[in-house]
Amino acid sequence: MIKLTKFNSEAKQKGEFVLNAEIIETIEETPDTVVTLINGKKLIVDEPMDEIVRRVMKYRRALKQF
Repeated sequence: MIKLTKFNSEAKQKGEFVLNAEIIETIEETPDTVVTLINGKKLIVDEPMDEIVRRVMKYRRALKQF
């Protein structure tokens, strides 16, 4: 699971959510960052593509430790 921030979330409500990294199909910058899930749903998030990739890699490394 990785923590992301919804695009254009209000300052008072951070708009953070946790996403199962295993269901990510693609990540695009168009210029907004669009995460497409394996079910076809698209999420627009504040984090850049490179940061999401880093978080997914960190998550997967943590899984290997168990």
